[in-house]
Amino acid sequence: MLLTAEHQAIILAHYRDPHHRGLRDPYDVEVRHFNPMCGDDITLRVRLTGNGETAIVDDISYGVQGCSVSQAAVSVMTDLAIGRSVREADKLHTEFASLLRQPVADAEPWPPRLAEAVAFRDVARYPARVKCALLSWVALRKALGDAG
Repeated sequence: MLLTAEHQAIILAHYRDPHHRGLRDPYDVEVRHFNPMCGDDITLRVRLTGNGETAIVDDISYGVQGCSVSQAAVSVMTDLAIGRSVREADKLHTEFASLLRQPVADAEPWPPRLAEAVAFRDVARYPARVKCALLSWVALRKALGDAG
């Protein structure tokens, strides 16, 4: 997979020194998500304050086995989602997924609020890798839905 040097550096940094890794207590909801295409597997725990869409994501912890893309993506996702409302975290998921599904040549500029997630832009060239980058985001969306 060809990535710009800057994007590759971000992915490798999160892969080598993942943020928020390790399953922690207390938590409000736990989900497991598996990608049968490549074997990536994540268990995600989320702790919230409040209820509904305005609840705040206080903590996300996880255990993940998989490729460097899925491991780096969950680290970046936790940085982006912690401290945001459920509504904001869901909106970030929607934006990230939409941008990953655009052909790279046609891609719009990524919004600054996606921060280091821009490193996954070139993943769109490799459809099988898009699922790797989205694994943690899909798990987060499920967890937030399960939390009610």
